[in-house]
Amino acid sequence: MGCSRNGGLLAGAIIGAVLAIFGGALIPLGDYLVNRTIKKQDVIENGTIAYENWVVPGSPVYRQFWFFDVQNPEEVMNNGSRPILKQIGPYTYRMRYLPKENITQHPDYTVSYMLPNVARFEPDMSVGSENDTFTCINLAVVAASAMYQNSFVQILLNTWIKSSNSFMLQTRSVKEILWGYEDPFLKKVLFPVERTVGVFYPYNGTSDGLYRVFNGKDDISKTAIIQSYKNKSTLSIWDGQCDMVNGTDGASFPPFVKKDQILRFFSSDICRSIYGIFDSEQIVKEIPLYRFTVPRAAFASPLETPENSCFCTETVLSKNCTASGALDISACKEGKPVYITLPHFLFASEDVSENVEGLSANKDEHETFLDIEPTTGFTLRFAKKLQINLLVKPAPKIDALSKLTKSYIFPVLWLNETAIIDDEKAAMFRSKVISPIKLLNLLQVVLIIVGCMMFLAFIVSYCICRSNKLSNKGVYM
Repeated sequence: MGCSRNGGLLAGAIIGAVLAIFGGALIPLGDYLVNRTIKKQDVIENGTIAYENWVVPGSPVYRQFWFFDVQNPEEVMNNGSRPILKQIGPYTYRMRYLPKENITQHPDYTVSYMLPNVARFEPDMSVGSENDTFTCINLAVVAASAMYQNSFVQILLNTWIKSSNSFMLQTRSVKEILWGYEDPFLKKVLFPVERTVGVFYPYNGTSDGLYRVFNGKDDISKTAIIQSYKNKSTLSIWDGQCDMVNGTDGASFPPFVKKDQILRFFSSDICRSIYGIFDSEQIVKEIPLYRFTVPRAAFASPLETPENSCFCTETVLSKNCTASGALDISACKEGKPVYITLPHFLFASEDVSENVEGLSANKDEHETFLDIEPTTGFTLRFAKKLQINLLVKPAPKIDALSKLTKSYIFPVLWLNETAIIDDEKAAMFRSKVISPIKLLNLLQVVLIIVGCMMFLAFIVSYCICRSNKLSNKGVYM
C-alpha cells in the first residue's frame, strides 16, 4: 500500500469498521428474523410446517414389545415359587400412521382432535410371528381375584375358574395377549361381564381423546400444550397436583427450548403427566438436538420426592409409600390391578423387584428419552419405555392362587414406542430450518472477522505511513 494514498487507507479502515458493525448488527436482526419465522411456522394451523407434521407424525412410529416367558410354571403354580422370567422379543407394530380425526379450530386459539388407535404388525422387524406363544400370568384369574375380595364371591370365582380349567398361569400368543382373546373362565361367569381380555383390549378401531391443545397463534410459548383431555383439565384419578393434565403430548413442545427447562408431557398410557430434564446434546442426521430424559425422581417414593405423595394410593405393596418405582393405575383401568414400572424395574426399590428372577435393568437400554430440536421444539427422535405388570395376591378360597404367600408385582411385558425422523423429512428440516440459521450465523461471523481484519490492516497501514511521513518531514527541516 502506498503511503501517498492515506485517504484510501482511511476509507478502507472505515469500510472494515462498517462491515464489522453490520456483522454485529446482524446478530439481533438475525435472531429477530429467526424468531419471526419460527413463530409463524410453529403455529398449529393449516399451511405451517408444524401443522403438516402434527396431523400425521412426520416419522414412522413403532411400538416394540418384549414378553416375559415364565420358565418354571409348575413350581410357581404348585409351590408358590418365585417366577423365573425370560424376555422374548421384540415383536414390532407400526403405530400412529393415521391422521388425527375431528380436527377443529376454536376461537380461543385452541384446536381439538381425536387420536385414532391403530396397530399393524411388522414381521420384518420382529423375532417371530404374532402366533408365537409364551407362558404368562392369567390376566382374568389374577384380576378378578384382586377386584373381588368378598369371601362368598371368591368361592363363586373359584368354582368358575376350576370348571374352565384355568390356572394362575396360561399359554397365550402374542396377538392374544396384546389385543384380546375370549377367556374361558369369564365365559363361565353367570352375571354380565366382558368376556374378552387383553393388555390393550380394545385398541384397533378405537380413539384416544378428545384432546384440546393451544395452537400458539396468540402465544407461541403455549404451542401444543394441552388445555383439556376428554373435556377436563384433570383426570379424576389422583389427588392434588398429580391429577393435572400438564404439558404437551410429547410430539412437540413450544419453540426455543432451553437446557434448564423441565419439559412436561401427558401420557394416557400411564394415566398421568410426567416430565423430562436435560441430559445431553445429540446429533441426528446432521441436526443438533437436546436430549431430555425421564429422571429417577419421577417414579421415586414420597420420601425421596415429596411431590409424588399423591401418586401413592395404597400402603401395603408400597410399604407405607416408602417403595419406589411402581405406579398403581388401577383407578383408570376399571379397578384391574395394573402397575406401571420402567422396564426390568429400572429405578425400582428392591422391595418391588426382588419377587421375580431373570430381570436386569440397564439405564441405557430401558430409559425413556426425547431428542428435541431446540429452535422449533419438534421431537425428532424419542423412545418411550414402560413395563406393564399385574398385582398378584394370595387368595385362600381360590385354588389357583392359594399357594401364594405374599402379594407382589408380576411383569407381563415391556414396550418401547419409538420414532426417528426419516431421511426425507430430515433433509427438508435441514434446508428449511437448520441451513438458513447456519448460513446467517456464518454470515455474521464472516462479516465481523473480515471487517475487523480490514479495519486493523488499513488503520495500521495508515498509522505507519503517517509516522513515516512525519519522520521524513523532520529530516528535511
